Amino acid sequence: MTSQTELLIIGAGPAGLFACFYAGMRGLGVTLLDSLPHLGGQVAALYPAKEIFDIAGFPAVTGQGLVERLVQQARLAEPVIRLNEGAGSLDRGPDSVTVSTSSGHRIRAGAVLVTAGIGRFTPRPLPALEKYDGSGVHHVVAAPEEYSGRDVVIVGGGDSAVDWANTLAPYARQITLVHRRKRFSAHEHSVNRLMDSTVRILTNSEIAEVHGAGRVEAVTVRDCGTQASVRLDIDVLIPALGHIASLGALKDWGLRLSGQQIEVGTDMSTGVDRVYAAGDITTYPGKVRLMAVGFGEAATAVNNLAVRLRPGLDVFPGHSSDRAFRPIPPHPQEEATTWRM
Repeated sequence: MTSQTELLIIGAGPAGLFACFYAGMRGLGVTLLDSLPHLGGQVAALYPAKEIFDIAGFPAVTGQGLVERLVQQARLAEPVIRLNEGAGSLDRGPDSVTVSTSSGHRIRAGAVLVTAGIGRFTPRPLPALEKYDGSGVHHVVAAPEEYSGRDVVIVGGGDSAVDWANTLAPYARQITLVHRRKRFSAHEHSVNRLMDSTVRILTNSEIAEVHGAGRVEAVTVRDCGTQASVRLDIDVLIPALGHIASLGALKDWGLRLSGQQIEVGTDMSTGVDRVYAAGDITTYPGKVRLMAVGFGEAATAVNNLAVRLRPGLDVFPGHSSDRAFRPIPPHPQEEATTWRM
């Protein structure tokens, strides 16, 4: 089956949701595609309870809280939503592009906007857990209150590990952060906050062994220099070592790639006609990987591709405060799927 849309957005994370809303501001019909079974991308899948501090207008907002607001905003554009479907091959025509999905569906679009974050992602494995299948290992962190009175070990030294340590410290009985290097790669403010907290920090160290029958009961932590070991009784182990990203079928689209990122111009074009990109999946000189930057890139991409789709439009649409927003419904190609968190 083939459906049609003016704009196909691939990736329903924060940048994709905002792009969906903004496309509605420009009166474009939108289809939103994501390989995950829910909206919100990596934020909703992995960090729903973590606080985010770099969103304009919010001193702090949880991942789930942010996604809920973005979904509410995106719904104003009345998009068609296709969840649990990954993007496949790309076929180019004279006035459109057609994307095949993992379900065998084909979507013919006037333009495509890729907002796929880090692409398809899987947690980076912790070697000590390769043969361990017990409970107590949390790849997705629950609400902070659920860790009250518990002994927690977090493994990693990036933003996720440090942020989770800071978030859970007021709730857990003891948080221990294990990092194999001496320096952290997290945001400086977060590291300073960590150093002033009650978190026990073990740097230049690694998990040598996980103990427990049926669930995690303890871990052995080994100093990478002295080889000295200490056994810690714990209730929860959180491996926060980042994720392995893959562009999947996108790598065969003829895009300008730099590693796992798509190189874009100042108008967020990719070098492939009618294909634009925004958010963490993009790269260019001076790129700053912040969610706030992704929102701006989404608006830039939509405004530029809108002119390509409707030559009578201007790149600059005017200020939204100058008029009431009345989204134009998309073309009636099919019913949208249920909105899910």
